[in-house]
Amino acid sequence: MSQQDELFPVPPLSVEVPKDLTEPRLWVRRLKIWKEPGGEIIRDIELRPGLNIIWSPDGDDDPEGHGRAIGHGSGKTLFCRLLRYCLGEPRFADEVQRDAISATFLNGVVGAEVMLDGVCWAVTRPLGVGRKHFAIEDGDLDVVARMEGTATGIEPLIDAIEAKILGEEASQLARLSAGQRAWPVALAWATRDQECRFDDVLDWRSPASGSDAPQPASGESKGPRLLAMRAFLSAITEEEQATRRQEQDLASQLDQAKRQRSFLEWDQGRRVESLIRELGLGDTSLPDMPLLLDSLKSVAEEKLAAAAKLPSGVRAELDEARRASQNARIALRDVELKAAGLDAKLPIEEKLLTQMSSEIPGLSAAAQSAASPICPICEVPIDTALAEGCKLSHKLPDQAQCRARWEAKRQEVDAQRQAIASFRAEIDALKPEVALARQKAQQAEDRVDRLEKAADTRNTSWRTATRNVEDVQRSAELVDELAHAESAIRKLDEDLQRVRERLRGFEYKQAKAIGAISQKFSAIIRRLLGDDAKGIVRLTGKGLEISVEAGGDRRTAAIQSLKVLAFDLACLCLSIEGRTRIPAFLIHDSPREADLGQTIYDEHFRLLRALEEELAGGTFQYLITTTTRPPQDINKGPWRRAVLRGAPGRERLLGCDL
Repeated sequence: MSQQDELFPVPPLSVEVPKDLTEPRLWVRRLKIWKEPGGEIIRDIELRPGLNIIWSPDGDDDPEGHGRAIGHGSGKTLFCRLLRYCLGEPRFADEVQRDAISATFLNGVVGAEVMLDGVCWAVTRPLGVGRKHFAIEDGDLDVVARMEGTATGIEPLIDAIEAKILGEEASQLARLSAGQRAWPVALAWATRDQECRFDDVLDWRSPASGSDAPQPASGESKGPRLLAMRAFLSAITEEEQATRRQEQDLASQLDQAKRQRSFLEWDQGRRVESLIRELGLGDTSLPDMPLLLDSLKSVAEEKLAAAAKLPSGVRAELDEARRASQNARIALRDVELKAAGLDAKLPIEEKLLTQMSSEIPGLSAAAQSAASPICPICEVPIDTALAEGCKLSHKLPDQAQCRARWEAKRQEVDAQRQAIASFRAEIDALKPEVALARQKAQQAEDRVDRLEKAADTRNTSWRTATRNVEDVQRSAELVDELAHAESAIRKLDEDLQRVRERLRGFEYKQAKAIGAISQKFSAIIRRLLGDDAKGIVRLTGKGLEISVEAGGDRRTAAIQSLKVLAFDLACLCLSIEGRTRIPAFLIHDSPREADLGQTIYDEHFRLLRALEEELAGGTFQYLITTTTRPPQDINKGPWRRAVLRGAPGRERLLGCDL
């Protein structure tokens, strides 16, 4: 297949239109924008089967002489995005532009008449907030735009497109995730983002566009997009997909097996290094594996035997020492509590002594007063003889009683002094007892620590020796596991190679489908670049290879963009013939990239006109937006459908500056 274009001349471009096909199976008949439902119509663009041009004059190309026209910012890309929106895409612009449009057209509505197998679907979707989405089969667009009630959503149209055109196998063959729809992925290919710059046939959606495209339409990995493209081009079978799933499973198992082997190697190396260090063999000349394990095993078993000979009676002595230590701590605690009680009681007794002593002077004064009383009436001291003859007072102080109280208090003070002296003597007597108890407790604790360290040393030696023996055993097991892992890796690698051989066989089987694309691609390249040029499309294990030869292999930026345009047109031709699972519908938003020459660009338009007038009739729909002037003989009706300008605002797609 890969040599066919080199051995035989490339036939001119031809398209075999099915006899019963009179119009595209899917096309857009009208795009309409309202400021509000049933209100002012901002834009109403009628479209047609075949070539449709949306032109935005740039520079001095404006046919109406509006001075130096501004071709950019007119709404060409928004026009394409609104068409995509009406065909099922969830967003019509990035977040910034959506907010600006929503603020200006709070109740704005965009609608489209989508023709599907001759039946008109009226689709309306909101530009602002709070509106509903409708997709009504055989509906009137103006009526649907004013509809209230329960919304249908866009899903009925997507369901119909997938059922009638893509078929049930598309999602399975494209290996889409469960519940994922095939049409949004196909739509992404048919309506490439301008931000992708037509750099690669598998670049469909750019993150910069904010289109919220589903996988695999976007993302860095192109493999899933290639599978989806092959599914849409009928260039893959379920058997091949099953084999690819098998390849993926085997590749995953092989990676897992290699990771497991790496882990086993790391584990074995870690254990051997630890054993050499623990066994003190770092400075010893050691043999290589597996003899090294025998040496390590011998030394480890010797150290285990030595550890087993260490005294084993430490445990009983340690238990006895712990009991003795506990008893010593209890004795120390008791004597300390007793001393603390005396220390706490002594200040109280001393305070009581002070209080008692303070009462003696008063009692002494009372005794003296009893010997020489004072008259309670005149407060003049009188002696006893005169008082007895005094008729003013009949109560005399009891001198004996006062002296008795004074003597009793003196005796209490003496007794308190003796008690305090006894407390102090007892405290002094307890101090050496406390010191001795503390010394015994410390000695008992020191003995426990010494015995625990001895027990720990034996236990550590035993555990280390036991662990070393276990590590040697585990290292020996790892040798067998590594051998098993190597065997499993070899088998998986052999199985994977066989599966990949089968896949290469499938690639050869798909040579007919890929060859048809390559043939039309080469014919299109010749129409655009001349009879000396040719194009080749190959499906290899690395992906889809597309090359253009015109006086040698061309790889310039302009040729790269041309490859994408020609490839899309080749697939469009196959879709017209009914040899794909996608409709003959294509949107190219400003495809003139890099230094693509005006001559080649003009030939692109003439090729589309020839496809419509000579080869396929109105059985496809191709929409192109451009700031570059199309050829004079094509830049008019019926091909030119609208002229948009970047200024003034009323000439832009939405009729205003946002």
